[in-house]
Amino acid sequence: MTLTHTAFFGDADYTFALTDDLIGELERIADLGIGALYLRAVNMQFKLADLTEIIRLGLIGGGCNPERAARLTDAYARNQPIDELYPLALDILDARWGGVEADHA
Repeated sequence: MTLTHTAFFGDADYTFALTDDLIGELERIADLGIGALYLRAVNMQFKLADLTEIIRLGLIGGGCNPERAARLTDAYARNQPIDELYPLALDILDARWGGVEADHA
């Protein structure tokens, strides 16, 4: 079981992870606890900023430096179709919420 999610984002495959510290930052930015934020996302009651911040912080947690994560998010998340951002943001949250089965290939 892993708490990370790997997906293509913009120009390459990236690993996304929400560490405890990054969840704290996400909670601060959203002014909402992680449970309420997760519920808001699952019920499609999210703010657009929720999605972009989940992706940006997930990139940082996955090992991307903060400046690169901000550049990637600016280039590939802002002003993009929401139906492209939502599945990625939800997969990042889901990985931390319940874990992801590791590939045994």
